[in-house]
Amino acid sequence: MQRLILLALVGLAAQLVDGALGMGYGVTSSSLLLFVGLSPALASASVHLAEMGTNVASGVSHWRLGNVDWRLVGRLGVPGAIGAFAGATFLSNLSTEAATPVMAVVLAALGVYILSRFTFRPPAQAHNRRSPHGSRFLVPLGLVGGFVDATGGGGWGPVSTTSLLSAGKTAPRTVVGSVDTSEFLVSTAASIGFLVALGTAGIDLGIVLALLLGGLIAAPIAAWLVSRLPARVLGVGVGGLIVLTNLRTILKATGATGTVSLVAWIVVIALWLAAVAYTTTRHARTARNARSDADADASGQPAEAEAVGRV
Repeated sequence: MQRLILLALVGLAAQLVDGALGMGYGVTSSSLLLFVGLSPALASASVHLAEMGTNVASGVSHWRLGNVDWRLVGRLGVPGAIGAFAGATFLSNLSTEAATPVMAVVLAALGVYILSRFTFRPPAQAHNRRSPHGSRFLVPLGLVGGFVDATGGGGWGPVSTTSLLSAGKTAPRTVVGSVDTSEFLVSTAASIGFLVALGTAGIDLGIVLALLLGGLIAAPIAAWLVSRLPARVLGVGVGGLIVLTNLRTILKATGATGTVSLVAWIVVIALWLAAVAYTTTRHARTARNARSDADADASGQPAEAEAVGRV
């Protein structure tokens, strides 16, 4: 019972991250499941089975709000599903000893990507409600994103969402809504791949239901959270947490000594704290400038009205 409560909290925390950033459910939950002792294949399988439920809820919500570009969903989600099935099959055929460091490296790399992305180049803003991207861009993106998502236990959002936002051609709400909706295809294909390769004997439905329950509880909280916490600072915090969660596995796999491990921990934590401080300072400065501009506009309006009255 205690383990299921812990797993529900994992799902809750992961959904809070995903709801605030439009990415991170799989990466965060898989990292925490590995941390509590699940094998890589079972962690990824459990996450993707739970995601099928959260993806439906998320996709319906985005569709009702008009955030879904169905052309983008199809062109991105179908190749994503193919990549996810291939990634699930690949991961299932690796031994636990070989898969654990591989998955840790993939997750840590995604954590570094999220951390650096939100530190130095936050997502661009665009206003197109229909994506202008064609299959030449979306098909390879979907294949890579789906493969990384299945082998790393997450990564569809970090790969797909950030790539589309970086291009700066589609409105963020359309990108997030369409990527979240297409993720159902990716999660379903990955789940089928794991079931074909692993069967159902090793999958604990209690883990899946606990993750799903935590995610459903967190959904409305995430909506509240995203309106109060700056996404840029939250992204840096989450990216660093993912790196730290997987650092222990990587150091153990490489046979790092006590001194080397200590230095690695100190360097990573110091860089993370520096990134948090930097982004917090930049966000505060941007907020101050925005308030100053708003105050200047507000104070300028009466003056202009008074001048018109005198004329």
